[in-house]
Amino acid sequence: MEQIFAKLKGDKWIWIIVIILSGWSLLAVYSSVGTLAYKEGKGTELYLFKHFSIVAVGLLLMYLSHKLDYKWYAGISKILMVITIPLLLYTLIFGSSVNEASRWVTIPVINQTFQTSDLAKLALITFLARMLSRKQEEIKDVKKSFVPIMGAVCAVFVLIAWANLSTAVMLFGTSVLLLLIGRISFRQIAMVTAGVAVLGIIVISVGPRRATYFSRIEGFFKTEEVHETNVPFQEDKNYQANNAKIAIATGGMFGLGPGNSVQRNVLPHPYSDFIFAIIIEEYGTMGGVILLFLYLALMYRCIRIVTMSPRAFGAFLAAGLGFSLTIQALANMAVAVGLGPVTGVPLPLVSMGGTSILFTSVALGIILSVSRNIEELKGKEELDEVIKPKRVVVGTI
Repeated sequence: MEQIFAKLKGDKWIWIIVIILSGWSLLAVYSSVGTLAYKEGKGTELYLFKHFSIVAVGLLLMYLSHKLDYKWYAGISKILMVITIPLLLYTLIFGSSVNEASRWVTIPVINQTFQTSDLAKLALITFLARMLSRKQEEIKDVKKSFVPIMGAVCAVFVLIAWANLSTAVMLFGTSVLLLLIGRISFRQIAMVTAGVAVLGIIVISVGPRRATYFSRIEGFFKTEEVHETNVPFQEDKNYQANNAKIAIATGGMFGLGPGNSVQRNVLPHPYSDFIFAIIIEEYGTMGGVILLFLYLALMYRCIRIVTMSPRAFGAFLAAGLGFSLTIQALANMAVAVGLGPVTGVPLPLVSMGGTSILFTSVALGIILSVSRNIEELKGKEELDEVIKPKRVVVGTI
């Protein structure tokens, strides 16, 4: 184990948290895919192997990302933004539509779907980190700083929100936190937030998924409706939320044990959107608390990297990517326990999903690259202190 960690640079606690979450993900997904395997006529072992392969590739990408000096990501962010905007527009027009939402594009050669919003999150946050670090001397200048920065944020928000409002809102929230840290005027941020809120209302009112949005919002506020087993899924607005609550209540304090979930056969997408409810059912409330603690610990380690980073770009990278992962995790958990309307947001590193795991791994690799740079600078300073020649005072005889 010491030899393995000797090759893994950066914050060791982040590596440990990622390894724990990845291992837990394999157990939870394998336990949750029974219904999907039955519908598709495939064995659960096939889904386990596929998920294991994605997790393994994710860890490899995380390792490679952390080996690259984080300063290179400043230039890469410009390329990513140039690619992301047209790709999001292409997804809206020509993307694969599932549940009235065009979120995916199909890669022709391997015939696999690719969710472009995952790339957009990484691209926007790295781009904002670059812009904020380079514009600090003129950060209050509206024309030179505010317009280009908020222009990028609003463009990505609009292109994502039309088909995936929840992801767009979380990404905008992360951007606002990053802009506040970057000393953008609070008044300017408030004005843009008001404008984005209006855009959000328009999307909810006239967008292609308006019926779904109204149904989920109405179902969330009408909590008195109780699910009945003879009510079809399409007619019960609280079907998913109620069955998630049943799973949580059934789990109790210590759970039914791994692989013993009952609601996995009832809940839609128990391996992704509602995997937290399945985890609580099998591992109990204590399991849910431990999982929550792991994400909070991950955010804490990111904050430590922010405070220790000698360069603004590294600090903004660690803050933005850390906030993004934590907010997404808390949103998924909130939906599962009934604290928010159903959103369809996966649990980072735990839910089954290709692009989500891969881009989350890259984001963590970038954070670790910043941490690695801090360690190297600290080691160099300590070495310089040791080998620094002592000053000899020559006196007169």
